[in-house]
Amino acid sequence: MVNKKHVIVFSLLISCVLFLGCIDSTSNSIVTQDAAISDSGSLDEQTSEAPLLVYCGAGMRKPMDEIGVLFEEEYGIPVQYNYAGSNTLLTQMELTGEGDVYMPGATYYFEVASEKGFVDNFSKVAYHVPVIITPLDNPANIDSLDDLANDDVSVVLGDPQAAAIGVLCDKMLTKKGIYDQVEANVVAKGATVNELVTYISLGQADASIVWEDLVRNNDKVNVIEIAEDDNIIKIVPIATLTTSENPEIASEFVDFVVSDEGRSVFEEYGFTLYPDEKYAYLEA
Repeated sequence: MVNKKHVIVFSLLISCVLFLGCIDSTSNSIVTQDAAISDSGSLDEQTSEAPLLVYCGAGMRKPMDEIGVLFEEEYGIPVQYNYAGSNTLLTQMELTGEGDVYMPGATYYFEVASEKGFVDNFSKVAYHVPVIITPLDNPANIDSLDDLANDDVSVVLGDPQAAAIGVLCDKMLTKKGIYDQVEANVVAKGATVNELVTYISLGQADASIVWEDLVRNNDKVNVIEIAEDDNIIKIVPIATLTTSENPEIASEFVDFVVSDEGRSVFEEYGFTLYPDEKYAYLEA
């Protein structure tokens, strides 16, 4: 028979071994967690490194992509962009209640966002100047805004329900008194100004109206200036969102965009920087 004392002693030894193992395991777990925090910084620092969410009009994609890289290099904070038509972005902001910065293609959308209490820390960046574009061979012989109303001309325009350029086109054509004639020639409407450039560069229509900065160095389309009396120039704004969970960082980003470094990027991509004497009449 097995001695009961031996059984009791053996059981106690097993219990001690298991207990010590649990202590060692817990200790290792705590050390590992501490090491992880030590390697990556404090929990507050980790939270502060969450990417900024920037709602940006599609027409500013090239300069803003570059500015995002520069900002992350300088501040260590990544920038996540949501590119779309300005009105589409406004709708998304309202539905989600999320985001840090809003940069539409025209101040009209900022005014709407301001009325809704969405924006703060407002700055002006550059000008958006509408121009007409055609395929390189200009098959419909487009020379002015009036020519978009000619018979047998196919036109693609921005969707006013989505993009700033669409709203602006409607205003220009109405002001000129040719809205109905041009609308009859419209074969498609794009949700972003980038789509319009693609349509024309592929020869899918005779003409469109887009932002000058987007096509200044584009060798796939023909660019035609719109007469000053017929044109409507807009200012590109940027503002922090009141929904931002990192308002200080959002403000740093806005300040960076309008700094000399940020402005030089916009200038590199063909934008006329704000303010400019040529367009001083816009705020007269």
